[in-house]
Amino acid sequence: MSLRVVLADDQDLVRAGFRVILGTEPGIEVVGEAGDGATAVELVAALRPDVVLMDVQMPRMDGLEATRQILSAGGGTRVVILTTFDREDYLFEALRAGASGFLLKNASPEDLVESVRVVARGDALLSPEVTRRVIARFSAPRQPSRTRPPELTDREYEVLVELAKGTSNAEIAAALHLGETTVKTHVSRVLSKLGLRDRTHAVVFAYEQGIVTPGG
Repeated sequence: MSLRVVLADDQDLVRAGFRVILGTEPGIEVVGEAGDGATAVELVAALRPDVVLMDVQMPRMDGLEATRQILSAGGGTRVVILTTFDREDYLFEALRAGASGFLLKNASPEDLVESVRVVARGDALLSPEVTRRVIARFSAPRQPSRTRPPELTDREYEVLVELAKGTSNAEIAAALHLGETTVKTHVSRVLSKLGLRDRTHAVVFAYEQGIVTPGG
């Protein structure tokens, strides 16, 4: 079955461009388009798509509020925020709202297609530019601190700290002298114990809980 996508952007030309890019991809179908956030919410309720590509700044209702309403309603639809504004406040607001991805509109067509496939299979996505900029603002503590969630073991906490740096499983394995399979198990346990959807939300959790702190 094809992945079903709704496009939400107040610029007709932008939607047309996305529709052309996605429409040429096997296994992806654009099933609806919205020019504002309120219409996007209505379309998702009616069509139950797999993924919404959501602009931030739109009339009637912005993309962040539309994301909150779509995801609070359940249904399994996942949201990728698309914007020309690479602002960290948009990023964190989008992730708090429950978005699974954040992609700048200057991303390549290949990145756009991949974003749909990535979030549809349950993973999370941030554009590399945004990830680098956000992670650069944070410095992780070297030792477990009083902010360590009580649900986690010391090793799981160390893995969470590494996740908060935006590192891959291979990089975590090298930093903590573990096998990648062991790291993968620890990551799954961290997400499960903390009730987090994916690695991206682990970064947000670590930031909000003071496990990583501004600076550096």
